[in-house]
Amino acid sequence: MAVYVGMLRVGRLCARSPGVMGARVGLSRVWQEVGLWGVRPLRVLAPRLQAPGTECKLGSRLGKRTFSLINDRKSASSSGEMDRTATLPVGGLSYVQGHTTLHLINKTVGQCLDATAQRVPDREALVVHHENVRLTFAQLKEEVDKAASGLLSIGLCKGDRLGMWGPNSYAWVLMQLATAQVSVNPAYQAMEVEYALKKVGCKALVFPRQFKTQHYYNILKQICPEVEKAQPGDLKSQRLPDLTTVISVDAPLPGTLLLDEVVAAGSQEQNLARLRHTQQLLSCHDPINIQFTSGTTGSPKGATLSHYNIVNNSNMIGERLRLHQKPPDTSRVVLPNPLYHCLGSVGGTMVSLMHGVTLILSSPVFDGKKALEAISRERGSLLYGTPTMFVDILNQPDFSSYDISAMCGGVIGGSPASPELIRAIINKLNMKELVVVYGATENSPVTFMNFTEDAVERKAGSVGRIMPHTEAQIVNMGTGTLAELNTPGELCIRGYCVMLGYWGEPWKTEEATGQDKWYRTGDIAMMDEQGFCKILGRSKDMIIRGGENIYPAELENFFHTHPQVQEVQVVGVKDDRMGEEICACIQLKKGEKTTAEEIKAFCKGKISHFKIPRYIVFVTNYPLTVSGKVQKFKLREQMEQHLHL
Repeated sequence: MAVYVGMLRVGRLCARSPGVMGARVGLSRVWQEVGLWGVRPLRVLAPRLQAPGTECKLGSRLGKRTFSLINDRKSASSSGEMDRTATLPVGGLSYVQGHTTLHLINKTVGQCLDATAQRVPDREALVVHHENVRLTFAQLKEEVDKAASGLLSIGLCKGDRLGMWGPNSYAWVLMQLATAQVSVNPAYQAMEVEYALKKVGCKALVFPRQFKTQHYYNILKQICPEVEKAQPGDLKSQRLPDLTTVISVDAPLPGTLLLDEVVAAGSQEQNLARLRHTQQLLSCHDPINIQFTSGTTGSPKGATLSHYNIVNNSNMIGERLRLHQKPPDTSRVVLPNPLYHCLGSVGGTMVSLMHGVTLILSSPVFDGKKALEAISRERGSLLYGTPTMFVDILNQPDFSSYDISAMCGGVIGGSPASPELIRAIINKLNMKELVVVYGATENSPVTFMNFTEDAVERKAGSVGRIMPHTEAQIVNMGTGTLAELNTPGELCIRGYCVMLGYWGEPWKTEEATGQDKWYRTGDIAMMDEQGFCKILGRSKDMIIRGGENIYPAELENFFHTHPQVQEVQVVGVKDDRMGEEICACIQLKKGEKTTAEEIKAFCKGKISHFKIPRYIVFVTNYPLTVSGKVQKFKLREQMEQHLHL
C-alpha cells in the first residue's frame, strides 16, 4: 500500500531542517525524534509568482519565451546546447562534474505548478483512464488549491503529516500536489501500516475503500478499531495516538470524512485566504518527500528530499528528454509506474508539472495490456517503466494489434536492463529516443542519464552520462582512492540532488554521506573516457570466488543472450573451499525447456571458465520488494536452502 504522508508545509520541521548542501550529519533533534515512512510535508501551494518583465499572454500558444519552463536560466537555448555536449572525466581518473550552465531553480513545487498553469492553462495536464478524469493545467491547479485549502479547514496545520494509502489514482496526484507526503506501498498489511503511521506520527490518512482484494478500511480497523465509532476528524486511537483524521476517497464510511467534501470546503473564500497566507511561509529548502528506499539489501530507510531536490531533478530530466523542444502532441507521457516510487512521483508527476506535458496514468497498478491501451487510445508518445514492466509489455500476446505510431521515446530505470532488452524496446516500440536513467531515492532520484540522441550501443551498454550540477566519482574500494577509467569501484555522488538525510536516523545518514557530503551509492560501476557510466552491480552483491571478483550484472547480461532465457538473477552462495560459488537463477520463456548442462555448455568459450555458474536453478519467480525490485539477499538465502548448503 502506498502511504504518502505529508506535512502542511512542515511547521517546526521546516524551521529546523538543514539546507540541501548543509549538514546532513547531526540532523536536528526533531529529525532524530520523529521517523517518517516516506514522509512529505503537507504541501500548501505557494503564491503564484510572475517574474518582472515576463508578461505571458496566456491566450497565445507559446506566450513569451522569457517566461520559461519554470527555468531560471538566462538563455534556454545556449544552456541547453551546452548541456548536450556533456562533460568529460578529469585526468584519466573516474571523476566527472556535470555542466553548471543550466541555472538551479529556487522555487517550491507549488510555485512551479502555478507558473505552468499560467503558461499553458488550457493544455491537458492529467488523464486517468480508470477514473474517467481529464484535466487541464488550469483545472488541476484549481483543484489542488481547493484540496490544500480544504485540508487546512478541517484542522490540519503546517507541520502535520498526511498519509496517502492506495494505488495510482487522481486522488494520489491531488494529494501529492496539495500536500508534501510519504510513500507507502498499496500492498502493505496491518502490521506494516501501523509501523509506517507510528513512524511519521501521521495525523491524517487518505485511502479508497477497496482495491481488488485489499480492503483498506478493514485493514485500518485491525489496528484502529476506534474508527468505527469515532466522530469524523476527532479520532482517538490507542495504537495510533497521532492519527485524528481519516478521509475516504470514494465511499462514506463510519468515522471518516469524504474527500469530495473536504475539497468542496476548500472552495470557500475564507479558507482560500488562509491558504494564501500559509503559502507565504514556504521555502524551497523545506522537506517535501520522505520516501522509504526499497530495501533490496535490508531494512528500508526514509530518504528525505526537499522541494529544491525534486524541482531541479525533474527539470533536468525533462531538459535531457528535450521536452522543452517538443510540441504538445509529442509530449504525452504514459506512466504505468507506481506513484509511491520516486520514478513515478518525480520522473512522472513532477516532470509533467515542470515542463507542461500531459501525464497519463494507465492503470491503478501495473498492467502491460492497459499500458498498451493507453498508448493506442491517447496517442502516447513517451513511456516510462522498469525493465520488468517493459518485458511484460513487449510480451503481450496481442501486442501487434495496438497503435503505437505516436511513440518516439521514454525512460527505463529502477533496476539493471540487459542490452538485448534495450534494443528490443527501441525497435519494437518505436522508441528511438529511449533513455536509460540511473539514480537512487537518496539522489532525488536521477544522477546519470542518456541523451536522446546517444547511439543505441551506448544506451545498451551504459546508464548514460552525468546530470548537470552533479559530481560523480568511482572509488577503489581497497585503497579509497579515485579509480582509473574503466576500472571498477564504488560510485559516489555529490551535489544539489543529495537528500537532506535519512529521517530520524542521523547515524545512517553519516554512514551514507559522511562529512565530505559524498553519497556512497553502494553500487559498483565503471566510467569510460567519454564519461559514460556502466553499473556492474551492488557492492554487497559482488561475488568473490577464490579471490576473483565477479559482478552479477555482467553474467546476467550474458545470459539474456540465450534464446530461451526470459529473466535471470545471479547470486553468490557459500562454499567451504572457494568462499562463494556462482548460482544463476533462471526463468525460461513460456513453453521453453532446457537443462543445467545445456546452459553451462552455452557458456563455454564465451565467458571465462571461473565465471561459469556452478549452480543453475530454474525458478518461476523471485523475492521482490514492494516496489518490484529483486531482493538478492533473500534470493541468496532461498538458494542456499534449496541447495542444502
